[in-house]
Amino acid sequence: MARVTLEGVRKVYADSGFVAVHDLDLDVRDGEFVVLVGPSGCGKSTTLRMIAGLESITAGRLSIGGRLVNNLPPKERDIAMVFQGYALYPHMTVFENMAFALTLRKQPRRDIEARVDRAADILGLTSVLDRRPRQLSGGQRQRVAIGRAIVRDPQVFLFDEPLSNLDAQFRLEMRREIAMLHRQLGATTIYVTHDQVEAMTLGDRIVVLDAGHVQQIGAPLDLYDHPANRFVAAFIGSPAMNLIDGELAAAPGGPDDGVVFRSLDGALRTPVGGPARAVAKSWAGKPVTLGVRPEHVIVAAPGGADGDATRGTLQGVEPLGYEVIARASAGAVIVTARMVTAALPRPDAPVTIHLDAARVQLFDRTTGLAIGAAQGV
Repeated sequence: MARVTLEGVRKVYADSGFVAVHDLDLDVRDGEFVVLVGPSGCGKSTTLRMIAGLESITAGRLSIGGRLVNNLPPKERDIAMVFQGYALYPHMTVFENMAFALTLRKQPRRDIEARVDRAADILGLTSVLDRRPRQLSGGQRQRVAIGRAIVRDPQVFLFDEPLSNLDAQFRLEMRREIAMLHRQLGATTIYVTHDQVEAMTLGDRIVVLDAGHVQQIGAPLDLYDHPANRFVAAFIGSPAMNLIDGELAAAPGGPDDGVVFRSLDGALRTPVGGPARAVAKSWAGKPVTLGVRPEHVIVAAPGGADGDATRGTLQGVEPLGYEVIARASAGAVIVTARMVTAALPRPDAPVTIHLDAARVQLFDRTTGLAIGAAQGV
């Protein structure tokens, strides 16, 4: 396997002048599983296609295994790519589809059979090697497409949204299989998806892209717990992080070093504690955005000891069995809570909204950048 290094890689479409990827720096270590994630049009698939040699590089350097490959054609880069569509030959059997690239290379028949048998065993396809694609389920077809890549024994595997065409159950199964496959092969893998759940569950590291710019690179839980900006905070996590615009104010003698956050209309108020408290005082009076994950919010019926809770109105409840997603409003602010299943009143009833002061995060409302612990201050 091999290291993949992108240094200042840029993609500009000459006919329109559109910059699809802006000066991307990325070092994918040998054997690492890196996921490129972001909304449609963020540049993730374009980046993957540049690595594959299917798109030209406008500027910068791309190396695979220590070799500069900017101008090498795809077949000389020693990569294998799995596309969103299965791209299987309908008139060929599973064996013939998986063996096709090796057959074109005129590999010895014994070598071809050994490689296909090994890949089929890994992917659970041994019993269907003599079938044609129309006789397979969607999940099996995707396994064949992956098997076709495995038999080539490339330096790097590239996946371009390979699970998009599968239903929810098949996606879950294939996610597990791809993760297991990576553990077995130890292959350098770059995987593109718009699904942040796929990114969180598969990647050793995640690259979050937006409008061709890298927003943050890090391990899944680092991005979840310490987003670098509002975009990452909102994109990573389901339900998304609550982001509330407002201001910080000093409150001498308060329970959390005398700093409180108030929403723009003043309807929601909470003390600021935890790591954010260290910088909160210096931001008093400045425009900030408070972020808090839904699991750090409690919505409940009013009680006798509500403490720092804000009074609000229940907007809706989504019971999911072991947990419930509740949405409540306080003035113009709507907050989402993720809680272990609990009894809640009907929508439009009064409730209290409590934010865990020790788990809130702060963002500069002007730049969108995280302040405090999330920036390493």
